[in-house]
Amino acid sequence: MSGATVRATGIVTVVLAGLLASAYVLGRSLVPEQHTTTTGVASSTAGPHYADQPPSTEFPAAPGRALPDTSPDADPSAPDGGDDGPGPFGARTATGSARVALTFDDGPDPQWTPQVLALLSQYGVKATFCVVGENVESHPDLLRSIVAEGHTVCNHSWRHDVNLGKRSPETIRADLLRTNDAILAAAPDAHIAYYRQPGGAWTASVVSVCTELGLTPLHWNVDPSDWKAPGATTIEATVRTQTGPGAIVLMHDAGGDRSGTVAALQRLLPELLSRFELEPLPVDAP
Repeated sequence: MSGATVRATGIVTVVLAGLLASAYVLGRSLVPEQHTTTTGVASSTAGPHYADQPPSTEFPAAPGRALPDTSPDADPSAPDGGDDGPGPFGARTATGSARVALTFDDGPDPQWTPQVLALLSQYGVKATFCVVGENVESHPDLLRSIVAEGHTVCNHSWRHDVNLGKRSPETIRADLLRTNDAILAAAPDAHIAYYRQPGGAWTASVVSVCTELGLTPLHWNVDPSDWKAPGATTIEATVRTQTGPGAIVLMHDAGGDRSGTVAALQRLLPELLSRFELEPLPVDAP
């Protein structure tokens, strides 16, 4: 083989290799990225990840919470001296009794909500689920399961819009009504008594619309920040140490990787049941 032929063959080989590499890169760019959760289950970035939308800093923050009184003279049946009063713009932050309410936001989610429901059923606990309208529309069967198992349903906006309270009253009203309609389409017997503003970003406008629609603004007074996925140990420690009589505990069953929340809940339920009565928030809210 002549030198010219060898050189020509080499050039053709290099060109073909470059074309194949370009085709591979193009093909990879067209495939949706997959993320593996700590449970080993792949989840697509196409799903709603509300953990990417943290609480707004432009609104009044949730009030601070005092730790429960654990002194020997403390009355275990009395409220713990934390946030028993109204929260931002009068939103509800306590159950109004010695009982404790567990609340789960951002679902329903096909991976995490069934796991939370299974744990609650295992321990005979009823809770409150603050559901996002678009997720209800996508997973009506899960909303039906929530209602059928005796849990309370709370409106959590159509698309988890942290800035919903800044919009016009007409826009807020349309958003909440659209979410209510999705809930009732999935479970006509559902009683929707509460609304929780995404990010806790309450405004006078959104509370006014809640009142008009007969919805009680629902806040919280125990927040383990599980939306940041800090790990089961951190979530468990925060809930265990900060929960006292009358607490409303905020956790999440959707919006991101909730494996830590599920693991923490598995350890928390028997411990909380040994200290408190756990209740779903009543559907005949004042």
